[in-house]
Amino acid sequence: MSVSSVLSILFMIGGFFFFFTATAGLLRFPDFYTRLHATGKGDTLAVLLALIGISIHEGITLNALKILLIAVFMFLAQPTATHAISKAGMRRGLEPWTKKEEEQ
Repeated sequence: MSVSSVLSILFMIGGFFFFFTATAGLLRFPDFYTRLHATGKGDTLAVLLALIGISIHEGITLNALKILLIAVFMFLAQPTATHAISKAGMRRGLEPWTKKEEEQ
């Protein structure tokens, strides 16, 4: 197995790990903002790692360059979209979750 194959596999496994943790955060966190934070951070890094792994697997070709350009675009676009969605939630009046003390 070559070094590029090992690197490609490691990047793809890293991407899968961050997709999995973002999905777990989406299912487990209590409100809109914490779920959005988990998916925004996790998906951005997951897509970046997965696309880097795919481009390493592809080798030095024009397709690899296109994949890397897509990775750069996603790295810039996903946090911007997450910010816009959270701002829309604030304008809509969604309150952040807070831990309430038990009433006695």
